[in-house]
Amino acid sequence: MQITKQIVMKTTLKTISLITTLFLINACVSTRLTIKNIDDNAPSPVLVNKDQFLVTEYSSDKKYGYDPDYPINVFYKNTNDDNLNANRFLNALAGPKGEAIFYTKIETCCPFPSKRTDMGAGLLDVYEISWKGQSKPVRLYLNIYEKGYLYIPLGFSIKK
Repeated sequence: MQITKQIVMKTTLKTISLITTLFLINACVSTRLTIKNIDDNAPSPVLVNKDQFLVTEYSSDKKYGYDPDYPINVFYKNTNDDNLNANRFLNALAGPKGEAIFYTKIETCCPFPSKRTDMGAGLLDVYEISWKGQSKPVRLYLNIYEKGYLYIPLGFSIKK
């Protein structure tokens, strides 16, 4: 009788553990891709120097960079530092009147399925950007895992 209770107890704990693990995996990775602006045919960015991309076109989409479904897709494959292309992109920006910007990566969020990672999922990086005279910092969503056309988001200008 005692052995049967132990077997049932172990089986129950294993089942609960398995269900919990499956739930957590499912909760952590979105089962569908919600990012709308991934484009594997986008050209590779051109460098102005080793720390800055050449970005010359402005976005006309108010969601570009400001909405997790429309992140700035900077794609880092084949570089040693996964933040390198995010920094190169941000170094191409200036405030609306040409002000120098300051940026900090504040969090990662918004898991999505991706074939470009060993885990099968990617996360967006959220950067807080500010400049002198600004009343409230701006948050931009950057995606280091996927490609897309690079534009200057609304409210920014090209660094000169």
